Amino acid sequence: MSSMETSNLTGRTFRKMFAEGKRFDGRGLNDFRAIEVTYNVSNKAEGSARVKVGKTDVAVGIKLEIGTPYPDSPDKGNIMVSGDLLPIASPRFETGPPKFNAIELPRLVDRAIRESGMLDLHKLVITPGEKVWTVIIDVYPLNDDGNLVDVATLAAVAALKTAKLPALKENGKIDYHAKPTGPLPLSSETYPITLTFYKLGESIFLDPTREEEEACDSRVALGLSKWNGKYMINSCQKGGETPFTKAELEKMMDLLPGKFDEINERLKKFL
Repeated sequence: MSSMETSNLTGRTFRKMFAEGKRFDGRGLNDFRAIEVTYNVSNKAEGSARVKVGKTDVAVGIKLEIGTPYPDSPDKGNIMVSGDLLPIASPRFETGPPKFNAIELPRLVDRAIRESGMLDLHKLVITPGEKVWTVIIDVYPLNDDGNLVDVATLAAVAALKTAKLPALKENGKIDYHAKPTGPLPLSSETYPITLTFYKLGESIFLDPTREEEEACDSRVALGLSKWNGKYMINSCQKGGETPFTKAELEKMMDLLPGKFDEINERLKKFL
């Protein structure tokens, strides 16, 4: 049997199971796998965390550098997100110039965090219009068993919660040997997260394994936050050629509040 025939057979199997509300690991279609968070996994970063969701495993390190503000935001600090998709994490990743998924992953993590308002960029200004803190978020997938964007966002947010602002010397340079001045200026009351909904046939599901993800027809990643009891969609990106129907989008909207609160509750035990 060829690889294409095997893929088609796998897709038909998943399609039939999802239509019956079943998955190989016994979860419901909207259930997340077990979540595990470990903080301070790097002694060189200003903040770091490692998040496992099932077998998907992502580490994130936070570095703080001094830079100049962007011309269109002279009164704000900067955020930069990078992602290294190395073959050690997945047979889908290759060495060489970054492919689309290596570019998409850090962009989706960036948008989910930036647009949530979790990080108060105004408080990262050192000298208005001249000197600001640049927050560098480095994402390192260690094992990709599906749903990498959602897990990477959780790891990035967890790492930001541990990050400390370094002290400055009299000459304005960073003093890495001095005690940090305090935590990053975080202003979110909850973890902003990404929820990516996947579609296969008529079924919509969350947190796929790698095999489930590879069989899907399309997906949509939604960056979410919660302010004063109100749920906010801060970012949205669709992948795949198959469209979502109005009814399917309405179903997602109905699921968002409950899944957002559920995941935040599951994360609280690691704080």
